[in-house]
Parts: sequence; C-alpha cells; structure tokens
Amino acid sequence: MTTARPPASGADKAALGAFCQDNDVTLAPTGDGPLSGLTFAVKDVYDIEGTTCANGQPLWLTTHGPATTTAPAVARLLAAGASCEGRTICDEMCYSLTGENVHYGTPLNPAAPDCVPGGSSSGSASAVAGGVVDFALGTDCGGSIRTPASYCGIWGMRPTHDRIPLTGIVPFAPSFDTAGWFARDAATLALVGAVLMGDDAPAVPLTRLVVADDAFAALEPAVAEALAPALARVHAVLGSGESVTVAGDGLASWSATFRVVQGGEIWVNCGPWVEANAPQFGPGVADRFATAAAIPADAIAKAKGERAAIVKRICEVVTPGTVLVMPTVPRTAPPKGGEVADVEVAYRHAAMNLLCVAGLAGLPQISMPLASHEGKPLGLSIIGPRGTDRALLTLAEAIAAA
Repeated sequence: MTTARPPASGADKAALGAFCQDNDVTLAPTGDGPLSGLTFAVKDVYDIEGTTCANGQPLWLTTHGPATTTAPAVARLLAAGASCEGRTICDEMCYSLTGENVHYGTPLNPAAPDCVPGGSSSGSASAVAGGVVDFALGTDCGGSIRTPASYCGIWGMRPTHDRIPLTGIVPFAPSFDTAGWFARDAATLALVGAVLMGDDAPAVPLTRLVVADDAFAALEPAVAEALAPALARVHAVLGSGESVTVAGDGLASWSATFRVVQGGEIWVNCGPWVEANAPQFGPGVADRFATAAAIPADAIAKAKGERAAIVKRICEVVTPGTVLVMPTVPRTAPPKGGEVADVEVAYRHAAMNLLCVAGLAGLPQISMPLASHEGKPLGLSIIGPRGTDRALLTLAEAIAAA
C-alpha cells in the first residue's frame, strides 16, 4: 500500500536544487486512478504541452519552441491520478553520470550531501531521495537511472528497451534510450511501472538465479563485502543459484563497444544542433562530444557487429525465467567538484563496465538500495530477460520484504 504525501512546498524544492528555474512547470492530474494522491517530477527532456525542455543546456532551451503535445509517459501518469510537482535538472545534454551541471548547478544528494547525486537524471533522483515527490521520471541510456539510484539510495528502474514509448523525449542514442523512473520503495516502483507499461497480463515468475562473477570481481574487496548481505537477501528469495562469467572477453571490452555504438548515435542525433549552434559545453561534456564526432564510420560498423555477438552471449546467460544479479556500479558516489579526468577513470569508465550489460542487450534492470559502504548508499541490481519488466518488479518487492 502506497502512502500519499502532501504537495511539496517551495522551500522543499529550493533546498534540493533539483528543479529547473527557467522552465519549471506543475501539472494537475487529468484523471483518477491507481496513482491518485501521489506526486512526481519529470526530467528536463520530456515534452510538456506549451512548454520547452532545456535538455540540461541553456542554448537548447532558447533554440527550441514549446511542445505541441505532452509525452505519453507523462500523460499516462497524470491520467492515473498523479500530480506533477515540477521539471528537474539533468546533466548537460544528458552526457554525464555525475549530476553536476555547469549551467544549472548540482542537485543535492540527500543520502550523501558532500557527494554528487549521479546523472544524468540527477534532479529526479534528488527529488525522490529528498522526499519532495513520491516518484520521478528519468531516462536511462548508459546508466542515467541506475547510477543516481545507487548513489542516492533509492529504487531505480531501467525498463526493456522500447517497452515505454519514447515519443516526446529528446532522443540521445535511440538504440539504448529508455524511459525509466525512481521511487523510495519497491511497491511504489511497481505501481508506477504498471501504469507506464499498461500491461495487466500476469507476470511469468523469474525463478532461476545467476550471479555475475566477473562483475563482483571488479569490486574492491570492501565494496564486495558491503554488498554481501544484500546478495544474501536475493538468495533467500531465489535460492542458491549459480555463478557465471558473463563476458569471456572482459566487461571492459564490452564497455568499449558500447561507447562506440552509443557515440555514433549521439552524434547523429545531437551533432547537427551542436554544429549549428556552437554551445559552450562544460568540462567533460565537450570532450565527449568531440570524441563522438570523430568516430569513423567503419569503427561504428565494426562495433555494431561486436554488439550482436555480445547480445547473443547475454541471452545465453539471461535465459527465460532467469535473473542476473550484479552490482549496479562499482563504487559509492564520488565527492562533488572532482577533477574531470579522475572521475572519468575512477568512476565513469568503471561504472560503464557494469552498466553496459543491460544497455547493449536492451534488458530491464532494477537498482535496489539494499547496501551501504562507508556511510553512503550502494545499489545491487537484478536484470531479467527482455519483456519481463513486471516480473522483475514483483521480484524486487519480494526481495525488499525478505
């Protein structure tokens, strides 16, 4: 049973620094339903009729006109009775995992105030973790739901690719883009998922457990130890399961393939605007766009072939009825204001070695806030086969209750 909360006050919103200032918007419900009485926030990449999203970049805001329709994902939530408390800050052009935006600031990580909230759905994660809204919409291309969910100690869902319409959402890398969401508890996460996915068919249970040995081997021993009780909770629900090396040629190799394919798609979708407007990008973001622009066509074609082989391998591991469990990211949230080069090596690249698995194969993944290390949240993830989103949400509720 989900408990509704009163609407957020302006003071609550301001304290988090999670909400947009130039283009914020609030929306009343358009109907009654399972989300009546609940509040949510929307990442600044979703269309809302009569308003303009900024995509984390001020020049984007001024070079685009108001949306003529509201994104279906937002419309479904409003029709189900939820009210929108506002539009949330995202990383610049969604091309980061830290949550630090040179133009709009860094939303507070309520679980670790001296640390970044994670990106690119940083504001949405902050709003949920801070208790200002009951749930929030984000997007996940490379890890933009899962990373902030882990850093902020909340539940985060990346659905099966194409499971929720991407209409009315700024495209980034379309073969990876998903519309995801956050909540503070597994029950609300599942309730929102039922509305967004609109599927009342009974979920086929996920009963077989596989542990990603190579993912856990990538952790520092103290981090692996911190996750052990959370892993035990998964075993308590699904049994002992089995261990497997997911990537025989190494998760870092898979991550490299991901970056090439993703970079090629990003430049196709964002490059024309970048070249036409010459925006002033913040540290890290400028370098990533420059790298994406320089990827040769033959490298992209080669990486797409590698991706096909990787997807085949993932599907051999995550067979029907199977759940793959692995760390969401390898570390807790880094401190705010870190050097870009240090964050890239120690956090972004290491995180992508884990985050790329579900992204490459388009699989649903839930980051569960079941652990902590040195006083900061640490997420454990479950991944299911394509299309098993509802079953994965049901399993998450069982693990939460274990």
